[in-house]
Amino acid sequence: MKKLLFILLIAPSIAMVTPDNLSSISKAISKGDASALSQFFDDKVEVSILDDENLLDKASAKAALEKFFTKNKPQSYNQVHDGTSKGEGSKYTIGNLKANDITYRVYVYMKVSGKNHTIQEISISED
Repeated sequence: MKKLLFILLIAPSIAMVTPDNLSSISKAISKGDASALSQFFDDKVEVSILDDENLLDKASAKAALEKFFTKNKPQSYNQVHDGTSKGEGSKYTIGNLKANDITYRVYVYMKVSGKNHTIQEISISED
């Protein structure tokens, strides 16, 4: 009984400290951290970087973003818009990434299941 009471008392606290996936995604973009970002990738991800569009597996998508972030070290990232599309099953976010004194528009489309966000598409283009 004591264990059950303890679990019931501690569970809400654990739920409150669970990181928000959308915040983690934005943070990974702002740091240019392709590894952290790839944790949210679906099995296949549509990646568009400066007019080079590909449907890639997780490892290849991560490598493509690592290559971009290596050449374009992020200085800042500002999420300017996010919303829900197709009912409650998907979300998108749009932000401005400043790197090498160039501003890039970053679009991320995610499938949502509960609090989990799975990236299905990421696009980086010059603003």
